[in-house]
Amino acid sequence: MSSPALPILEEMLQKLGFNATITEQLLDDGPLLEIQCEDSGRLIGRQGQTLSDLQYITNRILFQKDKTTPKVTVDAGGYRSQSRDVLVKKALEAAEKVRRWGDVVELEPLGAFDRRIVHSTIKDDPDIETHSVEVEGTDKKVILFRAKH
Repeated sequence: MSSPALPILEEMLQKLGFNATITEQLLDDGPLLEIQCEDSGRLIGRQGQTLSDLQYITNRILFQKDKTTPKVTVDAGGYRSQSRDVLVKKALEAAEKVRRWGDVVELEPLGAFDRRIVHSTIKDDPDIETHSVEVEGTDKKVILFRAKH
């Protein structure tokens, strides 16, 4: 059974003038809609911003129809899975630095989607906790890693 998000995203892309194919995969945290098209760079946007906007709008429309539906992740050209791997690696390295040196480690400012990946990577670590802290004048936050007391 396919996600109710699939036709929503297809229609949006069509109206935006993209000739795309969407495949769906079920992940632990909900459906992943992978967009294949010739111009995936335009869909991804600078630092994945366009992709994040598409995902946000898709989820807003979904939520309007059914408040219990799981959030979908929208990807194009494997961008999210590649950046997810990089974020997981950064999170694990930051946790290791805290363990080794005992200092607070701060990651660069991240958007909500990326912060969720980092927090979920560390959530089961018995020694490390993470906190998001606002970066003034932006909609991004840095993540602080510190030892649990």
